[in-house]
Amino acid sequence: MSSASSVPQNPTTHNVAQILPKLNDPDSDIRYMTLNDLLMMLNNGSPTLISHDYTTCCKVVDGLLHTLADTHGDVQNMAIKCLGPFVIKAPENILCPTIEKVSNIKTEGSLDISIPALGLMRIVVALPHPVPGVAKSSKLNEAYGAVSKALIPRIVGRVVVPLKENKSHPAPPKGMLQEELETGNDSNTLDLLAEVARCFGPMLQEAEVQALEEITMKVLESDKCGTVMKKKAVAALSALAPYFSEGLLAHHVTNTIEKLRSPHLTSQQRRLYITVYGSLARSIPQKFGPYLKTLTPFVLAPLSDIELKQQEAVEAEADGERDTQLEEVREAGFIALENFLQACPSDMKPYKKDVLEAATRFLKYEPNVADDDDEDMEEEEAADDDFDLDEDFEEETGFEDEDDVSWKVRRCSAKALYALIGTLDPNDPALSGTIAPALIARFKEKEESVRSEIIATLAYLITKTGSIDARDTTSDSGHVIPPSRKRRRGFSESLGSDLQAQQALMNGYASPSTPPPTDTGTKGLAKINPDIVKGAAKLLKSSTPQTKEVVLSLLKDMVLAQRGGLSEHAGLVVDPVVDALTTSSGGGSNLAGNKLRVEALGLLRVVAEMHSSKVLEPHLARVVPALVAAAKDRYAKVSSEAFGTIECFIKALTPPRSAASNVKNGQYLTQLHQVVTDRVSASDTDTEVRQKAVQALGLLIGRTSGSAGQKLFGQDSRFAGQQLIADRLKNELTRLPCVRAVDTIAVLAQNKNDFKPEFVSNVALELAAQLRKASRGLRGASLSALRMLAVNEASRSCLDDQTIVQVVEMLIPLLQTEDLHMMSPALVVLAAFAKDKPSLVATPPVIQGVCGIVTSPISGAALEALITCVEAMGHAGAGKDLMKALLDVGVKGDTDVTGQVIGTLLVSGGDSVGVSLDAFVKELKSQSDESRKCLALSVLGEAGLRMGTNSPLKPDSFTAYFTDPSEKVKLAAAVALGRAGAGNVKAYLPKTLDAMSQGGGYHLLHSVKELLQHSTAEDDIKPYTANLWSNIISSGQAEDNKVVGAECIGRLAIIDPQAYIPQLQSFLHDNNPAIRGMVISALRYVFSDTDASYNTNLQNTIVPMQEAMLADTDLDNQRLSLSTFNSALHNKPELILPNLATLLPYAMAATVPRPELIREVSMGPFKHKIDDGLEIRKSAFETLYALLESPASRQRLDIVAFYDRIVAGVGDEHEIKILCCLVLSKLLVIAPAESTRRMDSLSQQFRAVLAFKPKENAVKQELEKLQEQAKAVVKVSVGFNKVLGSEGEGGGRAWRDYFEWVKKEFPVYIKQAQEEEARDR
Repeated sequence: MSSASSVPQNPTTHNVAQILPKLNDPDSDIRYMTLNDLLMMLNNGSPTLISHDYTTCCKVVDGLLHTLADTHGDVQNMAIKCLGPFVIKAPENILCPTIEKVSNIKTEGSLDISIPALGLMRIVVALPHPVPGVAKSSKLNEAYGAVSKALIPRIVGRVVVPLKENKSHPAPPKGMLQEELETGNDSNTLDLLAEVARCFGPMLQEAEVQALEEITMKVLESDKCGTVMKKKAVAALSALAPYFSEGLLAHHVTNTIEKLRSPHLTSQQRRLYITVYGSLARSIPQKFGPYLKTLTPFVLAPLSDIELKQQEAVEAEADGERDTQLEEVREAGFIALENFLQACPSDMKPYKKDVLEAATRFLKYEPNVADDDDEDMEEEEAADDDFDLDEDFEEETGFEDEDDVSWKVRRCSAKALYALIGTLDPNDPALSGTIAPALIARFKEKEESVRSEIIATLAYLITKTGSIDARDTTSDSGHVIPPSRKRRRGFSESLGSDLQAQQALMNGYASPSTPPPTDTGTKGLAKINPDIVKGAAKLLKSSTPQTKEVVLSLLKDMVLAQRGGLSEHAGLVVDPVVDALTTSSGGGSNLAGNKLRVEALGLLRVVAEMHSSKVLEPHLARVVPALVAAAKDRYAKVSSEAFGTIECFIKALTPPRSAASNVKNGQYLTQLHQVVTDRVSASDTDTEVRQKAVQALGLLIGRTSGSAGQKLFGQDSRFAGQQLIADRLKNELTRLPCVRAVDTIAVLAQNKNDFKPEFVSNVALELAAQLRKASRGLRGASLSALRMLAVNEASRSCLDDQTIVQVVEMLIPLLQTEDLHMMSPALVVLAAFAKDKPSLVATPPVIQGVCGIVTSPISGAALEALITCVEAMGHAGAGKDLMKALLDVGVKGDTDVTGQVIGTLLVSGGDSVGVSLDAFVKELKSQSDESRKCLALSVLGEAGLRMGTNSPLKPDSFTAYFTDPSEKVKLAAAVALGRAGAGNVKAYLPKTLDAMSQGGGYHLLHSVKELLQHSTAEDDIKPYTANLWSNIISSGQAEDNKVVGAECIGRLAIIDPQAYIPQLQSFLHDNNPAIRGMVISALRYVFSDTDASYNTNLQNTIVPMQEAMLADTDLDNQRLSLSTFNSALHNKPELILPNLATLLPYAMAATVPRPELIREVSMGPFKHKIDDGLEIRKSAFETLYALLESPASRQRLDIVAFYDRIVAGVGDEHEIKILCCLVLSKLLVIAPAESTRRMDSLSQQFRAVLAFKPKENAVKQELEKLQEQAKAVVKVSVGFNKVLGSEGEGGGRAWRDYFEWVKKEFPVYIKQAQEEEARDR
């Protein structure tokens, strides 16, 4: 017997020929092992192993044909496996004979009649396939030639494409599918046909596609062929459809319409044609969509009320006997409608009402149950006994419940409603007026799968209608402080706002309440809320664990969508939820019980987050013990979820949300504290559970701070908890959650007595020690906690001098501009310490660090933190050494940053810094060096801003330098004038306006910009706004002044909206494109720099202004308008989203390349194409990316049209390719169904990007771009393959072939993408 060890590593033709005689051995085991050896030789051998030995090839073919007809199935299967590697290595001229002989195998002695088709499928898959964007090779042409000459004629039974040679060839034998049509036996030939379409579809000629379509339709129409064959025929048509010509598709549709109109049409034929329509809609939505106007009525016909009444009449005449085939037609009809709505939503708009009527009609279709639409659920339950009396009737008619397939119709009608909801606007009255009541009425559905589908559809409706106002309520451990739009003045204000922002974010001072409905969608949701709650409560009491799970998820979605909504019905929900949490899984598996409990805990969590404490108090006696029991659960997922819920209840039980006088709340907190500390301390606690418990403990200690909190929770328990956190802070597994717990405690502490002695000092040192660890997440969290300990005076007062010294030393390495995210909080900590202990902070290393920072051009939050720190030192009288060091740095640093720091220190430190304002005035007058002048001007400007009306500086102190020869000095003087003017508007602004009227627009615009940006005296500015407006409009039209002028106009509109928003709107229609562009840019500042209180000034004008902007014909203005539209989407969604259908088409149209904007220029001997529309398209695609950020905007998108533009963008220029890959990563999660349908088309686009070869003389920059886009494409491909491709759900042969090619050609990029994904997790 052969064995694997007998196969040589580099086999030759002689080795192959040597084993072939064994294929005729009488022992089946030897035949099998010989085939196995042959397979290994063919796989291991060189590409030319047998390509030059025709004799051996013929013998291999004979041997394989002999074993394919073997009587043993294992031998046949091994022979089939050998066919693929053989045809790859065999010479091309042997391919046609091999296909013919394999197709003519007679398997009389075998029970398996599918051997020929399976063998041919193996051959077709193994042959080279056409790839979009890749030139066709000679081997590919030979492979297609063999398929065209030998395989397709054998499938259809005739020569489809006549041979070019003028030779007479014998007619092919009866086709494989013709034989199946005669016998009705399935031999997998339809699977073979589908594989030919998938592998060689792009190369098939129209006659071949037509022949394959005709024979497939004959199978569909045949009476002999069974259901399985007809399902395969539908799949084969779906595979062929992408290669239908317009004429063939039109003929196919016309032919099927004629059949559907035939009076002799059977229910089975009708079902098949409708199924084909649904399949074609999914396969070729763009080509098939226009036909839906004609075809949809045929699909809706069996779902009409007319046919339903006709059926009832026929059944009455037949004594109740029903035609079950008609139910299958209806099932197919709803499946087709679902496909139509998902694949071609725009083409289905005229039929949405008809679909809605049909789906709601059959959602309640139960032929075996009397029509009781007018009765409620209680009456129906009371009538159950009466229904049982009908059992004898069923027996007499011979109809049993198990023969009832009407549940499939109901389930598919619910799915069709789901698809319909996806195409409707959230404010469509049909959602809450028609669809929701129909779904709620079917909560009484007895079939489990139908009930689950109905509840899932209702949950989707709730999510869609509530998405406009719903916000993400999940707490985030990384607390974000909103950036200030104005320059902060004063140390206490700066640090106070920092702490207050954290407290507001973490604490939630206002007790939550359900916001009032604001539009049709939310009003409708509020209207159906009571019915949903009542129906859900009944299901929670009586249904199966699976149904309870989806009901809990439904209620959770409803609470999130309404941000509450259970205030009046909490009693109906909470008790059954607690029962679901505490009882066993009701006879189901432990897995089902655990999933149910996790859902129950998730619902309790959002109920606690979204409702006031008064709503929760009556139910705490039952809820809290249930939470304690769940927290002790051995299943980690349950206990982990329990601690997340416990955190929300801790917030609900403690001030300010709950009154401290409630004694029972203290008892509940004690119970929660006990289970939290037990799980933190227990040695057998799961790591994730312990981490969640630590966070809950930190929240409990923080929320019970102050005298009010201590009435609820004893001081001893709080101190014990703090000690436990301090101890666990030293453990690596719980260090990060302990750091966050300390952060929480520090933010919420109200006085020094809230801390255990030595606790603050110990944890401060431990936190400071973490700043040197490798983990960036741990370092960031530790620094955040340290910042809160320093900023809150309650905790800062607990720190002794030695601890502060040690912490300051550990912060010094962070005073570097290489990492601004770490530098800024470190400076805030130093500023807080400097307030009380300036001598401990103003050390030489700290001063050296500050001097190092000012050498870099920093801005934003980093600059604010630096100025805050310096200001604190100045106020504390410790700025003398720092001033000396800064003056030594002088012009070696960034003059603007250094000047702002010195000016801040000069004002805050006063006489203690050893330098006066006059010294800088003299320096400015006496210096001729450009940099020193700029530095002096920056110092004086900052000093003027901070001194305000007390400043001795006059406008002339700065305007005198507008005539300096140096452009840098002029600009520095302009900026300094504006900053000083922000401190004393009445003295500076009139002089500035006088100067603007005499010229010097560029520099004075910068002065105005700085004044408007930094000044908080808006009342002082308003008298001058009219003059300012006219001067800015006239000066801002110059090319160099556009950007600054736009910002100034925007800030004026913010100061006096009633006067200038109408002006902006009118200027959008100005004939001068420069003025229109300046106004468009100005609106971007208006949108980004105003809060919700400003919206009343925009609500009537924002949409007309956006339309006017987006319709602008100037190219630069088109780009600016898209950028402004993006800003409006981000900052004013409540004003833009209701009108998205009006505005979005402009952005969608802008993503299409415009040939008229592509021009060719000569660069020496070369021609170079320049695309003037590229920047516009980039802005448009950025807008599309922004639309995916919020659920509210996502719900309003036509995902099919959206996806079309993104797929097209993958083939656009480099920057757009990268952006589209990012969008696709989001769409993979947001729209998995549509992503699945797009996988094959994406594989073509991706392959074209990856297969592009640069020219030999390509520059480095171009090569880097190609590498970047290749990495981006591979990364998104890995994501798609993991989510949709690995299970075989998404994509067809094209995607699988593409991804195999990527794995072979780009293994390094694949590995990098997988590593990045692992890091992100």
